[in-house]
Amino acid sequence: MAEEKAQEKTEQPTPKKRADAREKGQVPRSRELTTMAVLMASAGAILMMGESMVEGILDIMRGTLVIERSTIMDVNAMVPGFLNAVKDALVSFAPFIIMLVIIALLSPMALSGWSFSIKAMAFKWSKMDPVKGMGRIFSAKGLMELAKALVKFALVLMVALIFLWNNLDELLALGTKSVMPALADMGQLLGWAFLLLSSTMILIAAVDVPFQLWDFTRQLKMTRQEVKDEFKETDGSPELKRRVREVQREISQRRMMEDVPGADVVITNPTHYAVALRYDQDHMTAPKVVAKGKDMIAMQIRALALENNVPIVSAPPLSRALFHTTEIQDEIPAGLFLAVAQVLAYAYQLHGKAYQYGDEVPTMDDLTIPEDMQYDS
Repeated sequence: MAEEKAQEKTEQPTPKKRADAREKGQVPRSRELTTMAVLMASAGAILMMGESMVEGILDIMRGTLVIERSTIMDVNAMVPGFLNAVKDALVSFAPFIIMLVIIALLSPMALSGWSFSIKAMAFKWSKMDPVKGMGRIFSAKGLMELAKALVKFALVLMVALIFLWNNLDELLALGTKSVMPALADMGQLLGWAFLLLSSTMILIAAVDVPFQLWDFTRQLKMTRQEVKDEFKETDGSPELKRRVREVQREISQRRMMEDVPGADVVITNPTHYAVALRYDQDHMTAPKVVAKGKDMIAMQIRALALENNVPIVSAPPLSRALFHTTEIQDEIPAGLFLAVAQVLAYAYQLHGKAYQYGDEVPTMDDLTIPEDMQYDS
């Protein structure tokens, strides 16, 4: 039961899942939104530019249908005449065509932005499978497409009937007018009819856009196991992360040990803690902790200090305070300035005497440590 539940796609798609889908060309698209934008832009353009386009057509017809006898008998004159007619047609319709191309390219981007994928253009044999094709027809998306087609038909039919009923007198009156005024009035009626019929697509797009977003998210939903696998893939498995932390710790300790020979003093507990300090009056505002450790690491720090003739001072309260209140390369807290200054002064005296260290380590028990920096262990 638990395994079946884990295989159910109940989890929302992760950002990586969405990014992978986008890379494959899978983005939410609404054909109804694009159709609405193109139809309404076409209707508006016809109302605004229709007169100029009609005049351009009339000019082309005058230039091509009225031909002189000498031109008809000249075979070489036909091709230039045809090319001139094509050029005039392009000039007349170019603004309209350019506007439609721009709208057709920009309207799909309104839903999910720009997306271009070579993978989406690749041929897939699975698309040729008739069984899967039937499955797509009777899927939720297929049923939605059927419902949209029926609703579009019903809306367009209803709006067309209402428009005809309200403008019936004007349509009948066209027969009583001369040719040019009748054509102008008919063009206006057709333009407004086209715009009104195109506006019915607003209702279809208002339903289709939310559905496409919901259906796209539904298709990308993941099982709990897929989410876990993706997390392991992106952030790494716990074992790998643990190993990385161990390696980082080893590198940090190795660097820390390399700084011990250059320390000015090592303050110990004397056996449990060891903190190595360095102070350069010309470049530092306060002494810095270059190494610190507990138990085995503390033993290694003391051993390195002995090998490199670095003074070792036993000051248990101070060593515990430094260990708990600082990190590597941190300056010591202001509350420990006095105690550390006393230890450094003592260490400098030992250096001046060329003191050779053996098993005996000098002890300083009379240092003043603030109460909030005193630790028992």
